[in-house]
Amino acid sequence: MGRLLALDVGRKRTGLAATDPLKIIPTGLGYIATSKVVEWLQEYLQKESVDALVIGEPKQADNTPSESAKYIEPLIRRIRSKLPNLEIVRYDERYTSVLAQKAILESGVTKMKRREKGLVDEVSAVIILRDFMESKAGKDYICPK
Repeated sequence: MGRLLALDVGRKRTGLAATDPLKIIPTGLGYIATSKVVEWLQEYLQKESVDALVIGEPKQADNTPSESAKYIEPLIRRIRSKLPNLEIVRYDERYTSVLAQKAILESGVTKMKRREKGLVDEVSAVIILRDFMESKAGKDYICPK
């Protein structure tokens, strides 16, 4: 039984989150430079079993792709070329950054820690993964390529 991984992809940074092996609890794994995602995934997959990679799909309120969507497609192509057996699932990430900022503020994180730009990316990845898991409760996690 493998974990689920989630990515909140940005132009510069990508937030990371994963579940436990039983797929019960999503946890933040930090953030990395978006240019390093494929290498990070290759290393992670050598240590951990992963059933699917959930990638946030940025959309506008009217359901059209947002401006940042153009950074995600090339990354997905690179992931698929280097890791063809990794199941990739796109999941709507609307408003996750706003929710992440609110959660960070309400959690009592220090002002210095809140200035860390990648923290919002990490928390957003956790929210994407949590929402994906809730949407699939009782269903099969794996989606067709």
